[in-house]
Amino acid sequence: MKEWLIEATELSIVVIDTIAFLVIVVGTVDVVVRALRTEIGPASREERRAVWLRYARFLIMGLTFQLAADIIETSISTSWETIGRLAAIAVIRTFLEFFLGRDVTEVREMQQAARERAS
Repeated sequence: MKEWLIEATELSIVVIDTIAFLVIVVGTVDVVVRALRTEIGPASREERRAVWLRYARFLIMGLTFQLAADIIETSISTSWETIGRLAAIAVIRTFLEFFLGRDVTEVREMQQAARERAS
């Protein structure tokens, strides 16, 4: 029974990391295409900022999936060294996600305030 659980856990880690990878790759391709469009064509500062906010959301989503995989991985880790490494990675990812999310929220609030002033 324990071997089956370990195999299922390892498979879930691979699947979740793959999802994170795909989210980040899709977000990166999306931002490259959108950024090129805003640079080539006429685009406002708001439109350019929206492109990067969209990318930030993709990155947050990818980091969240990676953190989930790290948490699952700690459940089958057998050494303190591995658990420590995973914990350090999880802390770094959590801080990145927190600050990126905070920046997105601040920019949204600024945009909302600008819209309200314009109305």
